[in-house]
Amino acid sequence: MDMISQLPEDLLLRILSELPTANDVVATMVLSKRWQPLWKSVPKLVFDDDDDDSYQNIDTRRFSRFVDYFLILHEAPIDTLHFELTQTFDVLDIVLWITIAVQRRVRYLKINIDCASSTTPVILPRSLYKCCGMLVTLNLTSVTLTDASTLPSFSTLKTLRLLSVKYPGDEFVRRLLSSCHVLEDLEVEQCNDDNVTIFTVKVPSLRTASLYKASDRCTEDEDGFVIDAPSLGLLKLYDYSGSFCIVEKDMPNIIDADVFVNHYPSTEILSSITSVKRLDLCLSYSKDAYSDGSVFHRLVHLKICTCATEWLNLLMCVLRDSPKLRAIKLRQCHDIRDDQPRPCWNEPKSVPECLISSLETLKWVNYQGTEEEKEVAAFILRNGRCLKKVAISSEATDSDKKLEMLKELSLFSRRSPNCHLAFD
Repeated sequence: MDMISQLPEDLLLRILSELPTANDVVATMVLSKRWQPLWKSVPKLVFDDDDDDSYQNIDTRRFSRFVDYFLILHEAPIDTLHFELTQTFDVLDIVLWITIAVQRRVRYLKINIDCASSTTPVILPRSLYKCCGMLVTLNLTSVTLTDASTLPSFSTLKTLRLLSVKYPGDEFVRRLLSSCHVLEDLEVEQCNDDNVTIFTVKVPSLRTASLYKASDRCTEDEDGFVIDAPSLGLLKLYDYSGSFCIVEKDMPNIIDADVFVNHYPSTEILSSITSVKRLDLCLSYSKDAYSDGSVFHRLVHLKICTCATEWLNLLMCVLRDSPKLRAIKLRQCHDIRDDQPRPCWNEPKSVPECLISSLETLKWVNYQGTEEEKEVAAFILRNGRCLKKVAISSEATDSDKKLEMLKELSLFSRRSPNCHLAFD
């Protein structure tokens, strides 16, 4: 310990910043006199009322006073401030903590509320918006934002995460995101009763967007996303609530996209991301999945979920319109109802260009050996001139059934002499 105490103060502060919580930081005071004042200068602070046994199942006032005293007595600028809270705290506590965060020019702020046992909302004060001039990352979970007639510019904010947050309304969301002029990374998870019907993402600087809607969302009016982010490079859209998505401008820089949607046609979504290189799809339909004439001219890696009835038609459409495709992965991401209709195989009139000139690998997870699955596998093996590896796995527990599936696959003709078939 004496050797560690001789290290430069900057290095000691870095060590303290790696400790899990502020309570652990304070505990180092007993190590030696050298360590006693260091906690007042630690640039990264994490307050977690569930991490330390001493704060569990007690009155929240004890934990609140610890946070109050720690922040008030802390003497140096605070770079990172995290709150992981499982209990409901007085609004005055939240106001004080955020006021100190503003004064100490916090750059990375995270407030994560997990109050599953409480129905009292955690309302963040307007003083939060005073952090706008220095924040680089803002991460909020299960809080309620307060309305403000005007919002200042979040001139340095690059990462914003809004998970199960409640808002004053649609217009507030639009103004909030419009105030983030250099925002690059956005993650939104909409919950029930969040007071937002149309979530508008209009951010020219945005590079990555992850947009989620809870499957149990109940809205009286139409519910959906409006996206205007021409610089987007990565898009993750997960929506099983049956809402809509409008894309106002094409996204020519898109490289990676996950589109998991239900009910509404995704024509605008897929037609606006035809420059994508990696695409992961789970759609409940194939008709009008994208506009006629659309070509995924850069698509190299394709994943398709086989849980929907029309997955097979969707696969053949994308194969037809992806001339440079090199890898396909098929897997079932969601359960299939017993009464759900199964897809119907229709032999294509022509062989997709990618099967002739580029496709190298096929990976199929949870292959069940149904008639339509056998037809797809046979078609790809029979026409894939560049295939190098076909890896197929089954979750069947019956060893005889798995052996039968392997024998059937082995009998399929292979156009590529270099194709290796692996079955698990």
